[in-house]
Amino acid sequence: MRHVVVAGPLHASGRTLLDSAQGVTVTYIQETSEESLVEHIADADAVLLRTQPMTEPTVALAARLKIVSRHGVGYDAVDIDALNSRGIALAVCGDVNSTTVAEHASMMILAASKRVLRADASVRRGPWEWRNRLEAQDVRGQNLLLVGFGRIGSRTASMMSAFGMRIQAFDPYLLSNGWPEGGVAPVRTLEEGLAWADVISFSLPHTGKPLIGEAEIAEMRDGVVLVNTARGGIIDEDALIAALTSGKVGAAGLDVFETEPVLSDHPLIGFDQVVLSPHIGGLTHGAAQRMAVSSVENILDFFAGKIDRSLIVNREHVNVARQAQA
Repeated sequence: MRHVVVAGPLHASGRTLLDSAQGVTVTYIQETSEESLVEHIADADAVLLRTQPMTEPTVALAARLKIVSRHGVGYDAVDIDALNSRGIALAVCGDVNSTTVAEHASMMILAASKRVLRADASVRRGPWEWRNRLEAQDVRGQNLLLVGFGRIGSRTASMMSAFGMRIQAFDPYLLSNGWPEGGVAPVRTLEEGLAWADVISFSLPHTGKPLIGEAEIAEMRDGVVLVNTARGGIIDEDALIAALTSGKVGAAGLDVFETEPVLSDHPLIGFDQVVLSPHIGGLTHGAAQRMAVSSVENILDFFAGKIDRSLIVNREHVNVARQAQA
């Protein structure tokens, strides 16, 4: 009998799939803190992990653990070295929410460019004459730089090209391993792209330090629009706040932050040219359903010895066949 710990809320479709599985018992934890996971991990053969961190001390308590299945595609909060040292597989969902995130990024590009919060406030609280300041910007004919050109970036390009934007992308991995033929052209350096763009959207993993700081913002055009639906910390928030205050950055759309949840006195909340959302780029009802099913299927398929190995991010450190039979 395999025991699965579900660490965080799970869509009913995923619960139904787990509860009907043969040879499986399940513990559901509603909290998304690492502390709540610690209480149950010693008995887990598998963990379905939502948003909480999973650090080395927690992994050390998991005597029976064979697989961690992320409810999503990111895993920067998981200590992958700790999993590797124990031969524990780390699986991610397939392409279940890239279109969802791309839609959110596109919405934020439009909302920030059109200064939608100020427009809304002018109707609700006045002055109506705000409209005559002409702060709203067309996106047609504007230069859009996509930093990161995987599934999300390429889908964002497809959506925003319909609005008539001129689009280029920067992606070091694709530059080294082969750029997709046709469509969006690459820029060879980030600096080249920053100087060219009117709007910049980020769709790439966090590397552990800010990609965009004071020096990079100085390379940008005055009034640039920044959109981040990737990971908090990609843009240095202190540098962004200073640039919004000076007007160097004209507007922004932010779905992710260095510290989440954002405190009520955070300076970014005071900018009405900044559209904020609570890390929901990939969280719609449809996407939640697809992620729940995919993350459960990864666990069941792993123990059945038929998991799609491309979904195991540390497969070179894991003997899947041996683990599935253990």
